[in-house]
Amino acid sequence: MIRFGPAGIPLSCKGRTLRDGIADIHHLGLTAMEVQFIKVNPLTRLAMDEEISKISREVVQQLIVSVGPADHQGGRPTLEALTSPIRRRDSLTTLAWSLAKDYADLQQTMSLARALDTDLTLHAPYYVDFFGSADAREQSMRQIEWSGVLAHGLGARLAVTHLGFYGPGDRADSVQELTEIVRDLSDWLSKLSKGSVRLAIEPSGHPDVFGSRDEVLDLVRRVRGTVPVLNLPHLAARERSTFETVDQIEPVVRQFVEATHGPLYLNFSGVEFYGPGEFRLTPIKRGQVRFDPVAELLAERDYDVTVISSSPLLEHDAMYMKLLYERALTRRWTKQHAPPAPRAAPKPVVPPAHSAASGAGRARPRPAKAARPAKPAARKESRSHGRSRHH
Repeated sequence: MIRFGPAGIPLSCKGRTLRDGIADIHHLGLTAMEVQFIKVNPLTRLAMDEEISKISREVVQQLIVSVGPADHQGGRPTLEALTSPIRRRDSLTTLAWSLAKDYADLQQTMSLARALDTDLTLHAPYYVDFFGSADAREQSMRQIEWSGVLAHGLGARLAVTHLGFYGPGDRADSVQELTEIVRDLSDWLSKLSKGSVRLAIEPSGHPDVFGSRDEVLDLVRRVRGTVPVLNLPHLAARERSTFETVDQIEPVVRQFVEATHGPLYLNFSGVEFYGPGEFRLTPIKRGQVRFDPVAELLAERDYDVTVISSSPLLEHDAMYMKLLYERALTRRWTKQHAPPAPRAAPKPVVPPAHSAASGAGRARPRPAKAARPAKPAARKESRSHGRSRHH
């Protein structure tokens, strides 16, 4: 099955809530959406009297993502704490998120998405730094964990994230340390969601940021519960390749499908690159990487793929990619079901001509004489030679 959708609420959507966006996506004929959890506004405070003995999901007008003792101060969220009654003097971490105000909001959004057959995923905040200060590292960990809590509340199947810059030392050491961080996050997310949400690792187009093709594929093979994101614009910028033909794209898609062990998650937009590590995302028609060969590849093979438009035009380019795929699918169907070519009419058999030698001893038939034309009949009436005399 092939799904198409935008990375965020459609630009043409009149409302700005998640439910408005999902309804608009459904009306446009799309079936996927990547929720953008970009701005993080956490607040850590003590539990109020009216919140005592309630479960965090039952508190209205509050999106609680972590519960712990008084000295918790925004610590790691756990399934046990989030599903246990809040006690006096507990420390609560809440998020002020414009797309949902509490868990009842998330539940309604999940119900609508399932009713309209819209596949939801969630993208964590883009800025991640595991090799800066201790505070930056702790904040990066919490942002990804909070993303997992929200994804679980929405019923999203993936929490998508980047892994940030390499460390100051050897690159291999940075990759090893990031692998251990991802293993810890994946184990935590698996326990929190009971395996319903998986951590998706996205490649990067910048050479100073973790996320080459080989690094992402190797990491997801080593860490259980993670999947790769096939972000073709980022790979194109990193590898300086425009992926112009099906033969160039097929090996890449095959690698990511084998590492995913399930539906492939593909992110696409136009891209323009300049110097090393310098690129920008553009509308698809203006970019240096075309979607046409990708559409041809998806139409020729039975892939299970979700295609997300990260183009500045969002739903417009999602619909454009869907159109290109449907055209490729139509060409494939027409080719497979073309009527057989009409059979040529048999040529008449011409008897062989006799040679002069074979007819040398034979008498040639004389041509029939033409019949002479008949003479006109004689006139019976004789002509008088003179006038008769009367005697």
